[in-house]
Amino acid sequence: MNGTERLRVGVLISGRGSNLQALLDACAEADFPAEIVLVISNKADAQGLARAESAGVATKVVPHLDYASREAFDAVVTAAFEAAEVDLICMAGFLRLVTQGFVNRWRDRLINIHPALLPAFKGLDTHERALAAGVTEHGCTVHFVRHEMDDGPILGQAAVPVLPGDTPDSLAARVLEAEHKLYPQCLRLIAEGRVKIRGDSVAIAESSPRP
Repeated sequence: MNGTERLRVGVLISGRGSNLQALLDACAEADFPAEIVLVISNKADAQGLARAESAGVATKVVPHLDYASREAFDAVVTAAFEAAEVDLICMAGFLRLVTQGFVNRWRDRLINIHPALLPAFKGLDTHERALAAGVTEHGCTVHFVRHEMDDGPILGQAAVPVLPGDTPDSLAARVLEAEHKLYPQCLRLIAEGRVKIRGDSVAIAESSPRP
């Protein structure tokens, strides 16, 4: 990829695709340095597929139940992204654990957004757990994917306050709004060539090295 080309992005989804929509909206801006070229879902009824199609982005359904193993499923997904010449994969509400082989194939080119301030509250039910723990701040994290669940070098985080009277739903809505801002910001950093991974951490350059 040279300095005039946009980063080619693939997105993995399983559901409504609200973070996908945030990425699609960002990529629709003329000066945004990335474009989404393929959206893959493991569920045919995922609402995000319609969002992608409305934006003129190619979609593909790869039903995970059609495959005898996670490795077989991941191989089909990888082949589709390779055929689309994808540079980076964004996981956006993709509700499947990927294999070590998939992580290795896309190492440092696979990112995820998680609804908590990692390393706190890995896994599911993050908002309920945050409220139960009595934290005063909650939020979201974009990170490079490693084989361990919700682990990997952190690219960006956004915090929101936990307010008196919050329910899991009200807190989730506040976090989701932050997610929709953070994910495009992090994608821009990568597309501008400003992100370097050093061991288990991320270094971000002040300005883009790309012309």
